[in-house]
Amino acid sequence: VLKIMQKQNISRRKFMGQASCGAIGLTSLFSTLFNLKTVNAAAAFNSSVGAKMDDYKAMVCILNSGGMDSFNMLVPRGASYAEYAASRSNMALSQNELLPINPLNPDGKTYGLHPNLVHCQQLFESGKMSFVSNVGTLLQPINKQQFYNGSIPVPLGLYSHSDQVMQWQTSILDKRSGVGWGGKIADLLTSANENQILSMNISLAGSNIFQSGNNSVEYSIHHEYGSTGIFAHNNEDWVLYKMKTAAINDMVNPGYQNVFKNTYRKTIKKGIDGHEMLSPILQSQINFDLPFSDTDLSKSFQMIAKTIAGRDTLKMSRQIFFIDFGGWDHHDSLLDMQSDFFTVLDNALNEFNAAMQQLGVHNKVTTFSLSEFSRTLTSNGNGTDHAWGSNVFVMGGAVQGRKILGNYPSLSLTNFNSNPGSDTNPLDVGGGVLIPTTSVEEYFAELALWYGVPSSELVTLFPNLGYFYDPMSGSNPIGFLNL
Repeated sequence: VLKIMQKQNISRRKFMGQASCGAIGLTSLFSTLFNLKTVNAAAAFNSSVGAKMDDYKAMVCILNSGGMDSFNMLVPRGASYAEYAASRSNMALSQNELLPINPLNPDGKTYGLHPNLVHCQQLFESGKMSFVSNVGTLLQPINKQQFYNGSIPVPLGLYSHSDQVMQWQTSILDKRSGVGWGGKIADLLTSANENQILSMNISLAGSNIFQSGNNSVEYSIHHEYGSTGIFAHNNEDWVLYKMKTAAINDMVNPGYQNVFKNTYRKTIKKGIDGHEMLSPILQSQINFDLPFSDTDLSKSFQMIAKTIAGRDTLKMSRQIFFIDFGGWDHHDSLLDMQSDFFTVLDNALNEFNAAMQQLGVHNKVTTFSLSEFSRTLTSNGNGTDHAWGSNVFVMGGAVQGRKILGNYPSLSLTNFNSNPGSDTNPLDVGGGVLIPTTSVEEYFAELALWYGVPSSELVTLFPNLGYFYDPMSGSNPIGFLNL
């Protein structure tokens, strides 16, 4: 049974949320307040982009952490299937079980989706979803020869979970950083929201790198309990609760000359105020036409849908949501585990898409996927190992749907016993590890432009972008969104 589908112990979860002032993260009382970045929190909301944006937009980031084997998500059919089957051996899906899709931008190949992505097939065919192929972390464009001789640098900690999952969240590829590009966007566009108490960044995964800015702090909610707040704060049922409330208020209401004390006070106060704003919205009952499934992932999407439904009450014009759907590190039992995971993912995406249409914000919400890398084309016996280039999906009304963008690579394997000039796959550096042909920075930049980040700020967010895309060109970096 998937961990994501398991029930959590309510008393333990409530205690954890309450003890950490859930409004600033289920665990972020420690991960935020004792992180030195909060010394800068007093300067939050000093956006470098002063223009007010009245139209609502939201980005929903789903991190498929562990490294999704995405070449079993989007699979070649027809003439290219034999190449896929030969490379993947016992990890290959049967061609007759693939769900066929018909891209509007044909590249001469035919494609299918994993058999458990039934709803994604429908979303794709109806123009609500597209894929971007062979995306990965790249400092500069690089070919196989340059990779072998080391003449072009590669990202720090290539193939490492900890480094690669960090880099997909930070877009800093040559060093380790705790500041994410979602957090930096929130720093940049803070003034877009009239509400300056509740964070632009809402997390369903506690404290995370993606939403950590230089000034911004994510607001964490729980997929089942919503905003938990401080246990018994403002509870009048018992004299001890009244005393506790009074003590907390005495701590957070006055100002302090000491910058650390004052920053601590402001962070707690914003958490309390944010909880009071958001909690009633998350506790409200909304009858969605398509009910959300009883899995942690679907419940996370349901909490996001409720938050979006309350956007006018919250006075939010821009929001960024983050979900970590973990467990994709399938070194073993890949085919069985993927079947379960894809079912959970497929249902949740379909339910969320239906909710966005019901709320009338389908064109204003873009959902996109990350994963630190795809996995080797070759089998390790019963699973696959860490690789590089990956396939991702984007979903929403602003998506230029029913397309496969980027360059879907050849899935043949390098034959090291062949003549050097007869290598059939210039991207395979060995064992079915593919050099990406689209950089993560191009992918992120297009999302940022759609969200409202000025072209002039893109290189600030994505330092290596200039190697792949001219931010002042006026064109889309890739072409999957209507800007």
